[in-house]
Amino acid sequence: MIGIGYTLPALLSVPAVLLWEWTLLRTGLFAKPSYWVTMIIVLGFQIPVDGLLTRLDEPVVVYAAEHVSGVRFPWDIPVEDFLFGFSLVTSVLLLWEHRRRAEASVPEEGDAR
Repeated sequence: MIGIGYTLPALLSVPAVLLWEWTLLRTGLFAKPSYWVTMIIVLGFQIPVDGLLTRLDEPVVVYAAEHVSGVRFPWDIPVEDFLFGFSLVTSVLLLWEHRRRAEASVPEEGDAR
């Protein structure tokens, strides 16, 4: 049962978010340089914090070995954390962008468009 508990959902979350954007939302978020800069900033904070939380010599968070792939980098961070991180941050940004576009297309009360 190795990897089923955390790895499988983490692996499935990435294509689910990509399909959500490409088939339903169509915000164009992935084409924006600001999205990629945001993801670099997120990684810049995720790596040191997650590294401290999951380091094998003194972990704060312990993953059950039977539920993860065992692949860890850098600083003992389970690879699944990066997959879920991508999916969670991207989902929030997609919803934000979708909502922003929807609000921009609705005329305000009293507007004669």
